[in-house]
Amino acid sequence: MLNLFDDNSNNDLQSGDIQNEESHSDVSSLESKSENTDNKIQEIQEQNNKKADENKLSEDDISKDNKDQKENVESTEDVSKNNEDQEENIESAENSRPNKFYLPYLIAKKIGMTQLFSNDGISYPVTVLEAGPCNITKINIEKDVGYNSIQLGFCDVKKSKINKSVESYFSKINISPKRYLKEFSLKSVSDDYKIGDLVTVNQFTSGDEVNVTGYSKGKGFSGHMKRHGFSGGRASHGKNSVMRKAGSVGAGTSPGRIFPGMKMAGRKGNDKVTVKNLSIIQIDEERNLLYVKGSVPGASKSIVYLSKGN
Repeated sequence: MLNLFDDNSNNDLQSGDIQNEESHSDVSSLESKSENTDNKIQEIQEQNNKKADENKLSEDDISKDNKDQKENVESTEDVSKNNEDQEENIESAENSRPNKFYLPYLIAKKIGMTQLFSNDGISYPVTVLEAGPCNITKINIEKDVGYNSIQLGFCDVKKSKINKSVESYFSKINISPKRYLKEFSLKSVSDDYKIGDLVTVNQFTSGDEVNVTGYSKGKGFSGHMKRHGFSGGRASHGKNSVMRKAGSVGAGTSPGRIFPGMKMAGRKGNDKVTVKNLSIIQIDEERNLLYVKGSVPGASKSIVYLSKGN
């Protein structure tokens, strides 16, 4: 028989088988590599999903923390508002309630005069006084200084208008500086009196009688007739240029001097005057006004001192 397949053909077949086997191995290696890459991709995706879940959880926690912080801030704001409201209520209650102590003295400013009418149509000439509010700025006790008294301060003043010593005193007692200070004597000092307490018109009632002390209007230098009410000399019976003379003021040789207190020309007015037992017709507590029957010494916007009458 003839040999159809020579050696060369056999070699070709063997090489083809080898190539087929190599191609199969390459395919299997590629498949394994693709599987590995798929597994890696899945692992990476799972890791990313875990990170995303962790980020979501962290974001949720952060949002919860922010909400909690906001709620805490709102609660603190509510508490502060409630505290402010309580303080305002306390201050309004303290201002609205009557004085917890009795002090028969007050500093006031004269506003002017007007008239009030009763239900019967009777007119009353009254003086309007802005009385207080005053602060107790000092308390003197007999065992310390030898007498009992209380000092009241009225009308605030700027710090630039006072000296350093006065400013330091008011800063120590935690009171705004006052323009007018006045001491009032007392028989005894009560334990209810404390520095910084307010004294207002609440301690007075309509119908009370008060004594008002002030300084009268200044008239300047005046002659003896206007100042003391002299009538002057006679205008007849041979008198000449004596109608407005002061007359004799004393002997020349002995004692040869003017006695103290001689009524002569000089400065008139600006004297300390007290008008007693003036009735209080009306009280305006909101504006700290007292309507006192009659006239009060001093010009408008002058300072007067009130004391309760007997």
